[in-house]
Amino acid sequence: MKKKYWAVLVLLALVALDWYIRAPDSRSRQLTSVIEAQASAKQKSYPYKFRVMKVSEGTAIMSTPRNREVPALKMLGALFPEIDTTNPNDPAFMAAEKRLADVQSEARAIVLAQPGIKSVRWELDRKWLADHNIDVPDK
Repeated sequence: MKKKYWAVLVLLALVALDWYIRAPDSRSRQLTSVIEAQASAKQKSYPYKFRVMKVSEGTAIMSTPRNREVPALKMLGALFPEIDTTNPNDPAFMAAEKRLADVQSEARAIVLAQPGIKSVRWELDRKWLADHNIDVPDK
């Protein structure tokens, strides 16, 4: 009985440690709240919510649904299924790309305007992509 008790305690401790490591710190949560509070209507209505995942030495590490590993057509197809993502010259596709760039730039500017933040680094939001059935190459 004692072995089971200790096994459960160790398991709970490991779960708590994992949560602590992955959980955004208070500064990250505060910056994400600032993005939400100061966002334009365009930003607020965008289907992907940019957030600060971590702050390290004045650099805000922000989530993004795309980078070189994930072409725009994949993630824009998940965000806007009505768009023809097979044709990069389609006006709707080009407008969706511009809208993504605009809202991402706005989120970045909001975070950079906060005290103590000197730069932003983008990190691919692998969880969001996986949740939307988009394959992401391993690091």
